[in-house]
Amino acid sequence: QLQASGGGLVQAGGSLRLSCAASGSIFSINSMGWYRQAPGKQRELVAVLATGGSTNYADSVKGRFTISRDYAKNTVYLQMNSLKPEDTAVYYCAASIANYSDYAPRDYWGQGTQVTVSS
Repeated sequence: QLQASGGGLVQAGGSLRLSCAASGSIFSINSMGWYRQAPGKQRELVAVLATGGSTNYADSVKGRFTISRDYAKNTVYLQMNSLKPEDTAVYYCAASIANYSDYAPRDYWGQGTQVTVSS
């Protein structure tokens, strides 16, 4: 139900934009966000955007990453600037979605997209 795209290989200091589109019989989306998991590390929050517009960023990406959402397209974006080698990870999108089937919000995860930053 979540399809992520936009990862790739970039040099340090470069930029990438990730996209994640939600699809299906969607009644509402409560929040959308991005997590990442580097080799040998636990998955961590990168940024999350609630429906009301509030955002939360990991300290390590504040000032460099920006999360945004196109409500009409049910798509969340992560603009990543000034990338560092330590940003290298698999990035996963996540969303809390209520479907028309039962209107109960559930957490969904995208398939992950690799971001590699070379030094």
